[in-house]
Amino acid sequence: MRLGVVDVGSNTVHLLVVDAHPGAQPLPASKHKIDLRLSEHVTDEGLIADDGRDALADFVAECLAVAEDQGVEDLRGFVTSAVREAPNGTEVLAHVAERTGVRLDVLTGEEEARLTFLAVRRWFGWSAGTLLVADIGGGSLELAMGMDEEPDVAISVPLGAGRVTRDLLPGDPPSPDDLREARRRVRATIAAELRPLAKAGAPDLAVGTSKSMRSLARICGAAPSSEGMYARRLLPREALLEWLPKIAAMTARERADLPGVSTSRSRQVLAAAVVADATMDLLGLEALEICPWALREGILLRHLDRMR
Repeated sequence: MRLGVVDVGSNTVHLLVVDAHPGAQPLPASKHKIDLRLSEHVTDEGLIADDGRDALADFVAECLAVAEDQGVEDLRGFVTSAVREAPNGTEVLAHVAERTGVRLDVLTGEEEARLTFLAVRRWFGWSAGTLLVADIGGGSLELAMGMDEEPDVAISVPLGAGRVTRDLLPGDPPSPDDLREARRRVRATIAAELRPLAKAGAPDLAVGTSKSMRSLARICGAAPSSEGMYARRLLPREALLEWLPKIAAMTARERADLPGVSTSRSRQVLAAAVVADATMDLLGLEALEICPWALREGILLRHLDRMR
């Protein structure tokens, strides 16, 4: 059957259409996305502004039309931290449902971590042993670890690349003092959550997923997207450490010229580098293997499991 998932993140709203049946690998049929950046449509009180709410409803309606044109039999939609944490998030979702007929489910941070972990486990298989998965989104960082399809530890911390950029890294480029303070606060936030992961022991394979991780890996020399999703890609911490001060000294316009960095995400790549470096350092990881599957695929895989 043909399935569709609408993913409302802090940066993008993304429709993924796949051909799938239980027991088989979901095969991508089409993608449709917009850089809505809900995190930038937030008032001083933390509310999602009316223009952001209306733009979200318009694009969900557009996704519904595309899904129908593509022959999607079952369309799922979900929202993550940008809507989850907004005081008026429930009202925004009700508005979208009234305008489009599409009901978007709210995922907790732990659910995000667990579903992303499922996708990574299915991608690498049982031979990967105990997995550690790090996912940098726009609003939050998810960490999960375990040897099964359900992780033993699943953590979400408010350290997404968009959030860190907005709250901790003003300026273009930010000042050295702001960068130092951002690094300190990011590390303190991660360190406060490390005990469950430390108790779980050392992983056999450490994995990074998300657009931010893929961009950082590409900057550090990983294969371009033109080589396909099966090309092995790594994010070595040593290479990241060499690039971090260079990225920090660049303006957003200059970062957009780096390989794998789009203009829409060029402001956030520094924050992603700070979070990735802190995560790898505090967890004692020399490199992250990049996985092309993440939360959207996890949602689809869980749905197929339930169908079976």
